[in-house]
Amino acid sequence: MTTAIKEKSAAKAAPSWDLEVLFPGGSNSSEFREFIDNIHRGLEELTNGFAALPVKLTPENVATYRDMILLFQQVALNLHTAHSFATCLISQNTRDSKGYQLVDQADAMIGKWQQLRSKLEARLAEQDDKSWEMLLDEKEMQPISFKLEEMRRDAAEKMPPEMEDLALELAINGYHGWSRLYDKLSGEIEVEWEEDGDKKTLSIGQLNSRLQSKDREIRQRAFDKYEEAWKKEATLCATALNYQAGFRLSLYSRRGWTSALYEPLKMNRLKQESLEAMWAATRTVMPRLSKYVDAKKKLLGIDKMMWHDQSAPVGQVEIKFTYDDAANFIVNHLAGFSQEMADFSKMAIEKRWIEAEDRSGKADGGFCTGLTAKGQTRIFMTYTDDFNSMATLAHELGHAYHHSVLKDEPYLVQDYPMGLAETASIFNELRVADAALREVESDQQRLMLLDQTLQQPLILFCNIYARYLFDKWFYEERAKGTVAKERLTELMIQAQKEAFAGMLDPQAGYHPHFWASKLHFYFTEVPFYNFPYTFGYLFAGGVYDAAMKEGKSFAPKYRALLQDTGRMTTEEVAHKHLGVDLTKDDFWKTAVERSVVYVDEFVKLADQLS
Repeated sequence: MTTAIKEKSAAKAAPSWDLEVLFPGGSNSSEFREFIDNIHRGLEELTNGFAALPVKLTPENVATYRDMILLFQQVALNLHTAHSFATCLISQNTRDSKGYQLVDQADAMIGKWQQLRSKLEARLAEQDDKSWEMLLDEKEMQPISFKLEEMRRDAAEKMPPEMEDLALELAINGYHGWSRLYDKLSGEIEVEWEEDGDKKTLSIGQLNSRLQSKDREIRQRAFDKYEEAWKKEATLCATALNYQAGFRLSLYSRRGWTSALYEPLKMNRLKQESLEAMWAATRTVMPRLSKYVDAKKKLLGIDKMMWHDQSAPVGQVEIKFTYDDAANFIVNHLAGFSQEMADFSKMAIEKRWIEAEDRSGKADGGFCTGLTAKGQTRIFMTYTDDFNSMATLAHELGHAYHHSVLKDEPYLVQDYPMGLAETASIFNELRVADAALREVESDQQRLMLLDQTLQQPLILFCNIYARYLFDKWFYEERAKGTVAKERLTELMIQAQKEAFAGMLDPQAGYHPHFWASKLHFYFTEVPFYNFPYTFGYLFAGGVYDAAMKEGKSFAPKYRALLQDTGRMTTEEVAHKHLGVDLTKDDFWKTAVERSVVYVDEFVKLADQLS
């Protein structure tokens, strides 16, 4: 029996990460400032180089074009590293004012780089096919030909270069500012909380963790405070949401893009037919998920399922998955499929690439970010000694492994779409969940793990679908004018009612200010930051099934799939490596059925144990 499944005594606190090895001194790092200065010099060199770049590609100047593209790629790599490091600083300490200034600096430089990208795209689009093929024949261009072809096509779907330049420049201090404002606002929210007779101040992230408490009174109290905190900020949140969406819609109009979904589909290299086939398939298993929810209500001893009951633990919840035990469990079970994956994860853990400490002053949520110029990644989370934390750790280590597979590829083909970005992370989660289910010692433990497993489709087919519907309806109304905060709340409740298909209490079971509290709605870099999660979960399930059928011999094929995620469309990756057509129903129906395969066992166990 693996120790992670057994109850443990007092454990060490989860570790904080090591950022010093990257740029010593944090937000006061002189080495980091020198790194930023080097990016500025690169941007200046690009600006001057593009200004002098001949309009027409010829055999005499093809080397000049090649060198400018390679410099463009190197600056992009350094920029990504700078932004990632600055984001790490403000995530570990939301009061790091200098860190926020560094994020602002990185944003401004990214804006300038995007302006240069617009110029490069336009220049590439001007070339005739013969000249274009001559450029792609250059040895250094061949590995990034997919991305260059994509950039050339993008230019044809945008405004004239001078208008794109203006839009990007205005975005630096306007559009993206709304996202930064939201980050600052959410990071500073604190609530008073009483626990075990002690009064304390919690960050919004710490409060959110109380929503998973086994005590319903604590969950209800935490939810009420959470709703109250975000209701107070609703006016500012509504302002930010409206104006960032207004900017986006104005830009779409100028580009001739008629749908708010056009950009997110383009960013995900995904066809609308594939997205529609996916959502249609998820709706077919609502009756199965409803059976799961009804059984969970019985276990919880409640008649009505509330928002804060979705993640309420059932079964033997006293099991402690300490950080060290979870790390060992993950490494051991990854080794059963791929020793390379296990060795990488062990290295990331031992070198403290993971910020897991549970403390105040940290940002909410979790992420994995690449610091490509340093050949490293960093994982941010708050570890709380439960199965969900172990699953999150496995998830983020999957992202980190994906980064490692691509770290020696040219940077322009390390840019994979978000839907495919979830492949390695969900794969790790599935591996850990299956291993845990095989090793449990009692029905109560198994019940707990089955519940954690089934929460995934509930969240991804209902919660995420509600976010998707809200975004869709919001953009439809925003196109006609500003949407009031009261209407945003109405749209959110309406979306939750449709997405959960009657599973939540129709009177008080919803999360009215979810539109304000969910960071994903405020990402200016990525619109519709929702459906890629569901896509990634189902696609990764297909990859996982193939891996389990074939065993260890699939590991190199899995690595090859991850390597292709930056240089193919999503449909092409699926066809090449899985032999499936994502625009058709077959793959999605199989995937959603797999996701609810444990419902009947959960219901049976619930009947026996309730």
